[in-house]
Amino acid sequence: MNGGNGKERRIPAPREGTPSPRLDEGEFKRRFLIQFKDKAFDPLTAELDKIASAAWDAYDHHRKSPKTKKAGPGYADPDYELSADWIAAHHAVEEAQRRHDDPLAPARILLISGSARSEHTCPGEMSKSYRLVEIAREVIARRGPVEVEVLQLDRLASEYGRHIHPCKACFSTSPALCHWPCSCYPNHSLGQTQDWMNEIYPMWVAAHGVMIVSPVNWYQVSSPVKLMMDRLVCADGGNPDPTLTQGKDAALAKKIEMEGWHYPRHLAGRLFSVIVHGDVEGVENVRRSLSDWMKYMQMTPAGPLAELDRYIGYWKEYAVSHEELDADTAIQDEVRNAAQTLLDAVLAKKAGRMISAGAELQQPRQK
Repeated sequence: MNGGNGKERRIPAPREGTPSPRLDEGEFKRRFLIQFKDKAFDPLTAELDKIASAAWDAYDHHRKSPKTKKAGPGYADPDYELSADWIAAHHAVEEAQRRHDDPLAPARILLISGSARSEHTCPGEMSKSYRLVEIAREVIARRGPVEVEVLQLDRLASEYGRHIHPCKACFSTSPALCHWPCSCYPNHSLGQTQDWMNEIYPMWVAAHGVMIVSPVNWYQVSSPVKLMMDRLVCADGGNPDPTLTQGKDAALAKKIEMEGWHYPRHLAGRLFSVIVHGDVEGVENVRRSLSDWMKYMQMTPAGPLAELDRYIGYWKEYAVSHEELDADTAIQDEVRNAAQTLLDAVLAKKAGRMISAGAELQQPRQK
């Protein structure tokens, strides 16, 4: 690729030099066996030692994806051995895209409750985010035919085996290295399994409209929302063909990007609503950050009433926050308006009555 001055552009080599995180066998087994501290496992010590040895073998030999199959037709390298887990996730995303594009299928709206709090774990009480999502769901449910899906991110803290593992920032090495959907997980050799994102990606893809309800946690979105946001980086410019980069070949990915990356926008055109609530500070900035993030992915705001930031129980005791929400009928009605705005926009767009000005224009710079 030329840089515009007739000279060949140099392809940078991947930078390395951070300390190795590799464990020796003793430390690996110590960490592995920590999860079996319950006395119910005491009679199984010999069996657990054998399992720990098997886990060490997988770790020591870097078996990230123990089950693979040939990519097959439609990929740059049909003979490349792709992770069976990734293939299943890819098929789920493709099926979700077909549902989204089907003109005869009903409109679909995804409601996301972003708080980590619920009565099913340490806090002992439901979240206000969930209550606001339920208000929105009731509004949309009265208007059929519309399919509503609710994603409760509080399950990360209360449900066994629910994880959203952190983004490894492949995109910052090269967008071609960031696969769509994410291929970083599961990593069986590191025990990084049961990643929820392979179920969450199809929810976003199938949706015509998305509403995120998040509290303010330390001037930011909640940690579950941020985990989900980071892992959705692959939806904006991510590579749908891991065989192009022969899996995770960083040098090859840099070469592909420098030759020209087409930056596919996998969630472009979907409509969104954002509701942020807090008790002291930060609601406006958090609402803007969520809105700016989705607009950067070329999603479209449903309308002015669909974006809302409000304080509930401003500088009041946390113990009375639900009573404050009970009394604040104005915010309840504002959430109903946001849900109705999102619904109206989704139905109008699906019927071909809504045009997003500039949607067909090509940006001179993608990043």
